[in-house]
Amino acid sequence: MSLTTTLSQTIPFTGITVMQILFALFVLVFGFTSAKIVVRMFKKGMGKSKLPELVIEFLARFLSALLYVIVILLFVGAFGVQIGSVILGLSAVIGLILGFGLQDSLTNLAAGVWIATLRPIDKGEVVTVAGLTGSVSAVDMMATELLTPDNKFITIPNKLVWGSAIINATRMPTRRVDVSVGVSYSGNLEKAIKVAMDLMKGHALVMADPAPAVVTTELGDSSVNLQLRAWVKTADYWTVNGDLTNGIFNAYKNEGIEIPYPQMDVHLKKE
Repeated sequence: MSLTTTLSQTIPFTGITVMQILFALFVLVFGFTSAKIVVRMFKKGMGKSKLPELVIEFLARFLSALLYVIVILLFVGAFGVQIGSVILGLSAVIGLILGFGLQDSLTNLAAGVWIATLRPIDKGEVVTVAGLTGSVSAVDMMATELLTPDNKFITIPNKLVWGSAIINATRMPTRRVDVSVGVSYSGNLEKAIKVAMDLMKGHALVMADPAPAVVTTELGDSSVNLQLRAWVKTADYWTVNGDLTNGIFNAYKNEGIEIPYPQMDVHLKKE
C-alpha cells in the first residue's frame, strides 16, 4: 500500500482522512509556536515604548489569548468543519452563559482594562487590596496577581480590585516610619523624648527634611505613650523600622528609662 493511499484513508465512522489529522496537528503545533513568537516580539517591541510594564503585560496576554483562539479555529477548520458555523456556535454558547448570569467575566475584563490604563497599581509595587497585601506580579484579563512576602501567590478578580480601596505602600518615594513606645509615669518624660530624638537623628537612613519628631500620642493606663516619627526613602522603610524598634528599647534600657508592663492598681477597702 502506497503512502498516498494510506494518507487518503478515512477513519471509520468519521469521514476524516489521515492527511487531515496530520495537517490539523501541524496547524496546532505551528500555530501555538508562532503565537508565542509573535507575543514575544510584541512585548519586545512595546518594551521600547514609554508604556508602563504593567500595560505591556496586559496587552501581551490579551494578544496571546486572541491568537490561541484563532489557532484553535484553524485547527478545527483543518478537519473540514466550516469555521463560520463554529463561530456561530461559540456565539450561542457565550450568549447562553451570559443568560445564566455569568457576566462577571465581562466585568473582570472591563476592570482589567481600567486597571492597566489608569494604573492605580503597577508591577512590583506593594499594595493592599481587599484586605490582602503583596507585590503586584501581573494584571491578567480576568484577575490581578499578587505575591506575598512569604511567597504565597494570590489571585484576585479584577472587579474586586477596581471596586475596592487600594493602599499602595511603595508608589511614593518617601514614607514615614512610626514606632510606638511607652514610658513610665514616674520617669523623666523630657529625657525620654531627647533620647528618642538623638536615636533618630543619629541614624544614617533617617532624612533630615522632613525632620524627625517624637509626639505624645496617649496617656495610657500604665504608661505615657510616645511615637517616634522618622521620614525615610521608601526602600529603607523596613530597615529603619526594625532599627528604631530595637534601638529605642536598648537606648531606654541603657539610660535607665522604664518601659512599663501593663499594670492595674487594686484598692481593698475594709468594711
